[in-house]
Amino acid sequence: MRRAEEAEEFEELRPLLFSIAYRILGSVSEAEDAVQETWLRYRLSATTPVSTRAYLSATVTRIAIDVLRSARVRREEYVGPWLPEPLLADPYQDPERSAELAESLSTAALLLLERLSPLERAVFVLREVFAFGFPEIATAVGRSEAACRQLAVRARRHMDAGRPRFEADRHEREQLAERFFAALHEGAVEDLRELLAADVSLVGDSGGKAPQLGRAVAGADAVAGVLVWYRGRLARAGVGWEVCEVNGQPGAVFRDREGRVLNTWALDVLDGRIRTIRSVANPDKLGHMGPVADAWALARAADLPAGRSPGRGRAGGGRRRRA
Repeated sequence: MRRAEEAEEFEELRPLLFSIAYRILGSVSEAEDAVQETWLRYRLSATTPVSTRAYLSATVTRIAIDVLRSARVRREEYVGPWLPEPLLADPYQDPERSAELAESLSTAALLLLERLSPLERAVFVLREVFAFGFPEIATAVGRSEAACRQLAVRARRHMDAGRPRFEADRHEREQLAERFFAALHEGAVEDLRELLAADVSLVGDSGGKAPQLGRAVAGADAVAGVLVWYRGRLARAGVGWEVCEVNGQPGAVFRDREGRVLNTWALDVLDGRIRTIRSVANPDKLGHMGPVADAWALARAADLPAGRSPGRGRAGGGRRRRA
């Protein structure tokens, strides 16, 4: 009976545990592994915790910190730009902290978190995103409450210094994304240019395991031109997309004719314009979304130059559209 109660309680807390781990790690697969390891430790524990929520949150945080420390070594050797694994929906819902949860899920925020030390990152996530008290945080990270307060101050200072201010509300972002992808569908370079900030950048993460743009592209003229040029090649290969949220921001999932995931795009919006387009094409980062397309075969079908291709994407719901 006790085991059944433990399992039920754990499943109720799983969304919270995953959400903590994902924000610390920026990886869906690593976060899922951290949650599973937390469950194993919980089952093997000989004592019953006073607060299951506090115990499991502390456990998944410690596991995630250890994973992050080793992951950072691998990321230093990563081929090309590194972006977080795209997440279509946060399983943890808390109406009282919906704004903090949404902001902390964005790709821009996750990249800012990458600048923090593992301990600063964990403290920031627990305190600023999930509103844990400092006694709980101290237990989770193995530091004194005073040290955790200092870590929180430093982390908040770093985040505030680099955080862009996304002023558009959800409806405005969705409308801008609809216009953007409609212009992309039509291959309307002037319409695309009008929606892009003057200093817009297009950044791709393939990890060297899929074709993509050889380097980041910057400037409205250059990005609009690249998007239209590649849109034609994607159409030739039968690639379509679904407009949807990616990490809480406007975006799309790109798929081949069989519906296999090719990549994801996430759009950062500022002052009514698209500031950054981030594309994740590394197949290792897309497997949690379903079957992954053969990007190299599609590049050949699209007649793309070797080593270059547009950002491809994957996303959850939304309307399917052929390029």
